[in-house]
Amino acid sequence: MKEKAFAAYRIMLELFELKVDALAELLEQLHIQLENLNTRVFHAEERDFEAVISLLAGAQNRNDKARLSLMDKERALSFLLRSRHCPKDQLPLLREILRDIGSLNDHSTFLFEKVQFLMDATTGRIDIEQNKIIKIFSIAAVVFLPPTLIASIYGMNFSFMPELKWAFGYPVAIGLMLAAGFAPYWYFKRKGWL
Repeated sequence: MKEKAFAAYRIMLELFELKVDALAELLEQLHIQLENLNTRVFHAEERDFEAVISLLAGAQNRNDKARLSLMDKERALSFLLRSRHCPKDQLPLLREILRDIGSLNDHSTFLFEKVQFLMDATTGRIDIEQNKIIKIFSIAAVVFLPPTLIASIYGMNFSFMPELKWAFGYPVAIGLMLAAGFAPYWYFKRKGWL
């Protein structure tokens, strides 16, 4: 009877060991995937941030499930260790599996933090891209505002506008509009904002 109990504990611990090894492999695959996503997030040509966020969410989900599985196994094996029912010659294997689970929990925590970092970096890249677009629209508005003001002044229907009878009035108004549009553009270019 004792030999059957010994064999049962041995089989159970070996099954736990196999499952922990499979979880270790899963965490390693997640680590490789996150390294690839890290390269994508920080690559200047990357524009498909929606796909990156989706992949990061999937990696986080798999990491959470692996972590939950590790915690369940750790609780079961800790209970077995405390119950003192496990044969003494199986205790080294039991403790080794618990150490492996502890190190995998640490690795899972590292992966969780890496996913959070990459998620923050991705949203930061999205913000930077949006800021560039808004900046272009803002500069375009500033460049076209003065010419629009000049054109609207000369588009008024007042009976007394001395420039209307002037022979060079039209070319001067056009030149003034061009200069008023070019001045802010030149200023922004000189400041390095474009």
